[in-house]
Amino acid sequence: MAALGSLRSSLLIGLSTVLLGFTATASAGSGVQGLGSSTTPSLGEALEASTPEQKALSAHLRAKGAIFYGAWWCPACFQQKNLFGKEGGNTLPYVECDKSDDGRARCVAANIRAFPTWDLAGKERREGVQTLEELKIWSGFSSAPKQP
Repeated sequence: MAALGSLRSSLLIGLSTVLLGFTATASAGSGVQGLGSSTTPSLGEALEASTPEQKALSAHLRAKGAIFYGAWWCPACFQQKNLFGKEGGNTLPYVECDKSDDGRARCVAANIRAFPTWDLAGKERREGVQTLEELKIWSGFSSAPKQP
C-alpha cells in the first residue's frame, strides 16, 4: 500500500511539473522591447530609484546581448527586476514568457525551464534570482573606480 501511495505522489508531482512547465513556457510573452518604454512592464514597477551602477549594469547586460527570461506572475522575476531599481529594471533585456504566443514560442525555443533565467552567448545559463555581483562577474562588468 505504501508503494501505491508513493507511486501516486510521484505521478502527481510529475504531472504538476509538466503542466506548470507547459503553462510557463506555452505562455511566453513578446521579445525584448525598444528603449523608448519599459522592457519589463508586466513585472510591475521596481520600488526604488536606480543607482548609477544599477543603470550601468543594466545597459552593460543589454549591450553584451544577455537575455533575462521571466513571467509576469513570477515573484522571483519581480525580485530580480527590483535589484536594478526603477530605471535599471525598466531597461533590462527582458523576454516575457507568459503573455503572448510570440514570447511563448521564443521561450520554448530557448528551452526555458525556470524563471528567472539569464542567457548570454558563451556563458553558462543562470537560473533563479542572481545578485548584482553574480551578474557582474558572469557578464564581465567592471565598475568604474571608486572616488576616495
